Amino acid sequence: MFQRLHVHPVNPQSRLLARASEVIRRGGLVVLPTDASYVLGWAIGEREPLERARSIRGLDDRHLMTVLCAGLSELSRLAQVDTRQFRFLKERTPGPFTFILPATREIPRRLLHPSRRSIGLRVPDCAVIAQLLDLQGEPILSTTLQLPGDEFPLNDPDEIETRLAKRVDAFVDTGSPGIEPTTVIDMTVDPIEVIRFGRGDPGIGSR
Repeated sequence: MFQRLHVHPVNPQSRLLARASEVIRRGGLVVLPTDASYVLGWAIGEREPLERARSIRGLDDRHLMTVLCAGLSELSRLAQVDTRQFRFLKERTPGPFTFILPATREIPRRLLHPSRRSIGLRVPDCAVIAQLLDLQGEPILSTTLQLPGDEFPLNDPDEIETRLAKRVDAFVDTGSPGIEPTTVIDMTVDPIEVIRFGRGDPGIGSR
């Protein structure tokens, strides 16, 4: 049964996030706020919510999903990061950035780009996500909540419920966090390349 959980964006209620965490642990698909836009989120090892998320977004298996991490230590466990890259990441986390990095063996193959072993990772600057990741004790897989044919990610809570109540299991409603997606930085190439400018200022390249 669909749950809409009204959560404070700065001081999230632990009991409500515990309910969201339980839904994720049971293999559910949840709408979550971030420091950029709303996303679809689910447990990293679960195939069924991954396929549901792809169906909702109209994505094929070439689209990289994004792993939400609690911090750099967790990110470094999932991606191959050298000293120079670590310094770059440290200056920009937490924040509204998605980093494309070479994946380690910790990442299931079905989550990787089919022609290269890379993965998108994030350390969001978001109290709700930080607390939820702490409850989970592991990363959460995600994708931007932008439906086929829409110009921008979904942002209005009532519209999200109307359009997705029958397709997701829960919605962590914090109001309207924004519609601008993350800045995406490809760190598998040298020099590092910004492949999408979004909410975060990467300090490299130009808009």
